[in-house]
Amino acid sequence: MSAFWKIAVIGSGPAGFYAAGELFRQQSWSIKVDMFDRLPTPFGLVRGGVAPDHQKIKSVTKIYSRIAENENFRFFGNVEFGSDILRSDVLEFYDAVIYAVGSPSDRSLGIPGEELPGSHSATEFVAWYNGHPDFRGHKFDLSVKDVFVIGMGNVALDVARILAKTPEELSKTDIADYALETLFESQIEDIWLVGRRGPLQAAFTPVEAREFLELDSADVILEGGPLKLDAESQRILETDASKDTKKNIEILKQISEKNSSNKKKRVHFMFLASPLEILGNGGVEKIRMVRNQLVKRDDGSLRPQATGELMEENAGLIFRSIGYHGNPLADVPFDQNSGTIPNECGQIIDEDQDKSLRTREYVAGWIKRGPTGVIGTNKQDAVETVHRMLETFLQEKIEPRQQPDSSGIESLLKERNVDYVSFEDWKLLDEYETDSGQSQERPRVKVTSIDKMLEIIRDKKN
Repeated sequence: MSAFWKIAVIGSGPAGFYAAGELFRQQSWSIKVDMFDRLPTPFGLVRGGVAPDHQKIKSVTKIYSRIAENENFRFFGNVEFGSDILRSDVLEFYDAVIYAVGSPSDRSLGIPGEELPGSHSATEFVAWYNGHPDFRGHKFDLSVKDVFVIGMGNVALDVARILAKTPEELSKTDIADYALETLFESQIEDIWLVGRRGPLQAAFTPVEAREFLELDSADVILEGGPLKLDAESQRILETDASKDTKKNIEILKQISEKNSSNKKKRVHFMFLASPLEILGNGGVEKIRMVRNQLVKRDDGSLRPQATGELMEENAGLIFRSIGYHGNPLADVPFDQNSGTIPNECGQIIDEDQDKSLRTREYVAGWIKRGPTGVIGTNKQDAVETVHRMLETFLQEKIEPRQQPDSSGIESLLKERNVDYVSFEDWKLLDEYETDSGQSQERPRVKVTSIDKMLEIIRDKKN
């Protein structure tokens, strides 16, 4: 095939880069990829979501940078889909598009008092301490004594761990400077991780859980003392549990047997509890919860069911961490319940009565399947989408559209006064951040203002 296929990828997180990488792996296809992101910085949640004390995980960006070095790849940062470029523009300039925009919102608890000051989503807090430009102005009151984190996934554990660590421990990471300053003034003593289900159903991974056994200045406690499983959970553990679940239970046993050493802070793992109401006069003061018990359903699964036992605890700060949720894109089908774009193996399903498939529009990552899995999960997900796209081109006998040159989208963005950032531009900003970090023995010092990012790029180019 002599003519180039031009593919647009909306979103520069793991799913977007894995899709680009898989497109370039197709030896018999001549493909060019233009990737768009509304931020000037690439890598999505690897930059804005992975905890600052997990630098090893962030090294995956080396793979994405290698993909970006392909001569047929272009990055357009600081370009927002839906305003700077529209769906109609993308379909005019490209043979197909892959939406890989993730799930940027969070699920709410849906309980009274959730809107009180001091009640936040974990999503906001994570983006804030990671220096995401949208959240740099947020304020979190860490002068309180008691914090409740509702949820038992890896993000919930990240939030608890960052709050439990000393600022000295975090000062050698790439945490945002303003977050580090706030953490230096923290008065937090007790951090409660609350899960509505039992230990066996916890969504965190063993790697995340094990870190709580190694905290310098915080004791870790299993609420209720030694780990006890109900009979059905014990049976599942012995017969059907995954390796990770068995490891989690071993770690929780170690936590439950750990002696308190009177450290300044305490992290409490509380299972089988659900929040009912957040109480306070002008701000969060207490949280009311109900004890749950596990009940076996007809399908054999265990589900939490509220008992009559209520609890009320002091709380100055509450973070909900019960899942991410996608946002709709202009003129693209969207399922509000699942927070995903309806699709079949990555090919978008139209909202018309026939539920037909869009031949030129595809989806990858969390906006395709929901917010599940780890960074690497997005690779196979993106591979499936790319193969579905190319199979569709062959089956439908679609030919690449004849384009005189590749400057059309650039001209359009310039015409609309969009100050877009190339991958070469990003490398200048990356160099600035890493150079700034070297003097402080940190991986980087993040620039958190978009205006400042663009100013640094302009200065370095001149």
